Amino acid sequence: MKKFYLVIFVFFLVKPFYAQEDLKDYSEAIKIIRVWLDAQTDYDNLPGITAIIVNDQDVLWSGAFGMANIEDNIKAEVKTLCSICSISKLFTSVAIMKLYDEGKLRLDDTIDDVLPWYNLEQQYSDSGPITIRSLLSHSSGLPRENTFSHWNGPDFPFPSKEQIKAKLSTQKTLYPASTYYQYSNLALTLLGEVVEEISGTTFDDYVGHNILTPLGLVNTRTTMPESLHGTQLAIGYSPLSRDGERQKLNFFQANGVRAAAGFSSNVEDLAKFAAWQFRLRDTVITEILKPSTLKNMHNVHWIDSDWKGTRGLGFGVYKDSYGDKWVGHGGYCPGYQTTLQLHLKNKLAYSVMINANGVNPNKYVKGMHAIIKKVKPRKDNPENVKQKDLTAYVGYYKMGVLGELYVSTWEGKLAILNLPSESPAESMVLYKHIEGDRFQRIRDDGKLGEILLFERNENKIIKGLIEFENYRFIKSEH
Repeated sequence: MKKFYLVIFVFFLVKPFYAQEDLKDYSEAIKIIRVWLDAQTDYDNLPGITAIIVNDQDVLWSGAFGMANIEDNIKAEVKTLCSICSISKLFTSVAIMKLYDEGKLRLDDTIDDVLPWYNLEQQYSDSGPITIRSLLSHSSGLPRENTFSHWNGPDFPFPSKEQIKAKLSTQKTLYPASTYYQYSNLALTLLGEVVEEISGTTFDDYVGHNILTPLGLVNTRTTMPESLHGTQLAIGYSPLSRDGERQKLNFFQANGVRAAAGFSSNVEDLAKFAAWQFRLRDTVITEILKPSTLKNMHNVHWIDSDWKGTRGLGFGVYKDSYGDKWVGHGGYCPGYQTTLQLHLKNKLAYSVMINANGVNPNKYVKGMHAIIKKVKPRKDNPENVKQKDLTAYVGYYKMGVLGELYVSTWEGKLAILNLPSESPAESMVLYKHIEGDRFQRIRDDGKLGEILLFERNENKIIKGLIEFENYRFIKSEH
């Protein structure tokens, strides 16, 4: 019996890096991801970035780079909070679908049915109804925003829900319902009001009691915690100016737009939110939502006539270049850009948060996923067994105008990554050990190419490398 418990204990210790079903060792991939994100933080001139990778119910890796608050020298941490802006829409959508599960509303209920005070003008006499489904899938024809200029700095004066309600009658539909995809913060703002109207409680209380607390999302709020701004809540910064500077932006509160853009969270909580979705998709037991309801949210409910724009219920739904399905959402608010993306087939999820504007966090998701995707099952890598120890070659190498390289081990070989890199997996070059300090590039067709030679100092410690029999890079600390 003791042996049995020992086996179980060891299994849970190793599972984050050796998934039982595929027996993949992600440790080298994670090292390269860490090096790449650290470098991109500097090369992309980011104040700070936090990231996390989820493998089903486990955190595969998480990390933080740069600063949460440059002025006060406070480093970014995995627990650092950011505005998640439009990722808020996912929580609002879950709240709506919980009411749907409880039989309190239908997807084809019209907005007029569920919001008695709704009075936005429908300017198209031949329009179909604006339904809950069309609001969730951004196909309602509503304008993108309310009438208040709250995205404008320096103070970002988001209106209250009373102000939005009072001005609603001055707005008109942009398109007939169910005609085009038109992203709409106003649509999700109104769905937040639907939650209050149907549930009989405040939006904050409903989401907190029915979603955040059950999932243990203790660092997720429907608002921005002003008392934590500059410490646990990262300072937000502007896009880069032409002279390469970022401006510190003022604190904001989304107020009446909170259902569409007001939440704050960190990557750890969004990882839990992703794990819940993987878990729910694999069971028949209701956990906040019915499994079938979440799967329905992940399905395409709107597709534009050009077959390009696709949306689920609250979720963005799309295919990558390999034909794999992804669901998720991004967020863009003054000073923050964030994303949560789920790769459903392999139960991998990624969240990235940046406390600045001007850089799309999805590029880091794509980079991390491409590196993870390159990892082969251990059974496919016989070179991993009884191989030469290559760790002495690992490190950073620099050469003036030609920039920086990072050398890593990779499945019994060496991998060279040029820094910076927009596509790290594609730019990785693999080298096979030949003899001594001599390696050869492995071409895409499997044949061997040019020589890579490492140099040692008088103490036989690696001091640099020569690439293409010409370019000399010197080993450095960073």
